[in-house]
Amino acid sequence: MRELFEEAANQAETNPTQAAQRAARAVPRKRFYKDAGFNEADGGFVVTLDGKPIKTPSGRTVVVPVRSLAETIAAEWKAQGEFIVPLTMPATRFANSVVQSVTDHARTVADDVAKYFASDLLFYRAGHPEALVAREAEHWDPILFWAAETLGAHFILAEGIVHVRQPDQAIAAARGALPADPWSIAAVHVITTVTGSALLALALFHGVIEPDQAWAAAHVDEDWNAEQWGVDEEAAALKAAKLVDFNAAADILKALHQAR
Repeated sequence: MRELFEEAANQAETNPTQAAQRAARAVPRKRFYKDAGFNEADGGFVVTLDGKPIKTPSGRTVVVPVRSLAETIAAEWKAQGEFIVPLTMPATRFANSVVQSVTDHARTVADDVAKYFASDLLFYRAGHPEALVAREAEHWDPILFWAAETLGAHFILAEGIVHVRQPDQAIAAARGALPADPWSIAAVHVITTVTGSALLALALFHGVIEPDQAWAAAHVDEDWNAEQWGVDEEAAALKAAKLVDFNAAADILKALHQAR
């Protein structure tokens, strides 16, 4: 069981397309348990396989904070067929990663997210055509207005890709709005790295936008190019792989919010 978690963690940390290709080449592992479930435990819930709690490669028991997340993880294990496919278990991979790597390092993870505030996707705008300029503004401006008005984070916009130094005060204000608990900041980190925008992840965490709005906003330019020139199959496959982890992280934020 630990080897499976190790494999899942390694796959989650790499390019989704490369991970899928490696998984396709890997020797499948047979299902070794009959049933999956969950029980209450100190600090939350544990997911069990034939009554035994799942553990990380280092031997830590995976304790999740809310019942709905335990249900989701147990359902992923139940859904496995004759062979176990870790890439089809995003909530399991996420939980393992949090317990293994984030629980004792939540501040470091938050600092990593905060780096994106210096060069966020939403800062760099197209100069033309007008339709693309308008579409970027439609999706991105409300987030920037919210950051300025609610958080006091006033960022500077630029045209093109020339780097613009953002005010330290703005970065600090946005950094201060990040969650402190390991599960929430881990979900925000996943959304940030998948979308390229910490501001979108932050707005999603605070309930300013819905997941589908965040996903659409993260792909304004990409979708525009696809409309003009056609869909790039490799890019589409990568986008689909990223969406799996994005949805898992968004669902976890929702579950944590509902449990508060």
